[in-house]
Amino acid sequence: MVKAAKRWGPTAAAAVAASAVRHPERLAVIDETGSMDWATLDRRTDALAHGLRSAGAGPDASVGLLCRNNRSFVEVLVAAAKIGADVVLLNTGFAGPQLGEVARREDVRLLVHDASFAAVVDAGAATLTRLSAPHDLDALVAKAPATPPEPPERPGGVTILSSGTTGTPKGAHRSPDSTASRGSAASQIGMLTRVPMRSGAPTLVSAPLFHTWGLSGLLIAALMASPVVLRERFDPADVLATIERESIDTLVAVPVMLHRILDLPDDVRRSFDTSSLRVVFLSGSALPGDLATRWMDEFGDNLYNLYGSTEVAAVAMAGPADLRAAPDSAGPVLPGVDLRLLDFSDLEVSPGETGRIFVKTGMMFEGYTGGGTKAVIDGHMSTGDLGRVDADGRLHIEGREDDMLITGGENVQPQEIEDVLALHTAVDEVAVVGLPDDDLGQRLVAFVAPEDPSSPPDADELRAWVRERLAGYKVPKEIRFLERLPRNPTGKVVRRALLDDTVTAPLED
Repeated sequence: MVKAAKRWGPTAAAAVAASAVRHPERLAVIDETGSMDWATLDRRTDALAHGLRSAGAGPDASVGLLCRNNRSFVEVLVAAAKIGADVVLLNTGFAGPQLGEVARREDVRLLVHDASFAAVVDAGAATLTRLSAPHDLDALVAKAPATPPEPPERPGGVTILSSGTTGTPKGAHRSPDSTASRGSAASQIGMLTRVPMRSGAPTLVSAPLFHTWGLSGLLIAALMASPVVLRERFDPADVLATIERESIDTLVAVPVMLHRILDLPDDVRRSFDTSSLRVVFLSGSALPGDLATRWMDEFGDNLYNLYGSTEVAAVAMAGPADLRAAPDSAGPVLPGVDLRLLDFSDLEVSPGETGRIFVKTGMMFEGYTGGGTKAVIDGHMSTGDLGRVDADGRLHIEGREDDMLITGGENVQPQEIEDVLALHTAVDEVAVVGLPDDDLGQRLVAFVAPEDPSSPPDADELRAWVRERLAGYKVPKEIRFLERLPRNPTGKVVRRALLDDTVTAPLED
């Protein structure tokens, strides 16, 4: 294991090689094509590393990876690390033009993509050297030597793209040999002391692997030599079936996935045996309304919610006890993280007040690949969120700085209104945005997906519900009904689609 760490550095390759030493015959990856053990994964990625090099990848030639949650993603990530090639994780929701723009900006030289994305690649990146997974990868492995390649002079890094809910996603790069990345790895290990994950316990990673949280789930499982279970597409009933079939111990997900599972009919949801599930590890967005309580009432106190970002890594985590006491909280700040809440004059707010979140973790990213970085004040980096710390030391996320709305001269944070509307029994999910208004500057509009699309609630009833609980200026001027909110592959609401009136599936008035 020490030899593997020295050979490959703090990368996915080292985690796989070490697990191959510890538990060579233990299953490593289980997906819809079958399964393989850690020794086989290590040997295949040795061969694939030679194959990627022959296709043009290397320390000076980045690999773009456009794959869903499957073994091809894992193999390319590990093989690229073995030859020191940087990997750019591409969003599987990209259209052709967006794919081409990001590939050019990130200087991708070799694109590996699932065969199902051939048309998207043709439309946006047809001139790139490309490999179709899994067929082309299997062909490279078949003809390449399975001996380990010579270790690169420097480990390959990973570029993760921002969620892109407000424009073209930006690339956040981390080099494994940087101080920040070493600190991040140490923090992940320390974070696990608060989560009862077990070595060798099957882990279902439902969060997209191209996203920070899905990738983290993969790497944590690899470090623990745990079987990683992958499904290409999220389906709530399929998740429950997979938990039963594979005796899943840990589920790595984003909050909207739990929402979809809880939306299943009771008889469907309760027809599966989920008694093996001990840990549900969440991140990616705030927990809306009473989601945490509803989940734990149904599936037990197994919920752990992590708050952080690609740029600053892990910041705070709420365990089951925290979520029982404060269901919408991000929990206490993690050890080693220095949190500051600042007003818009960059002064610290008083205890209990809301401020802009700045953190110092020793794990901040190296800047966006296209230039620029997050705001930094006195060594503390902005997360872009607003938050407050309650009397028990738990951090509460109260929305994004750039989501702040001004209506009639009053500042309004939409999440506060969304949380109130989400508590109404007829509301399934909701997003509040500000549309231009000649008198108010912005008028508040709530987009509501009802629990029963065939019988949406009365708009005046919902406005009265808000008026009873919040100040009058926070009551939405309009309620618009949709079958479902537009979300990106990581589960975040795409607010620009609401602002541009480009949402799909409106309900009839």
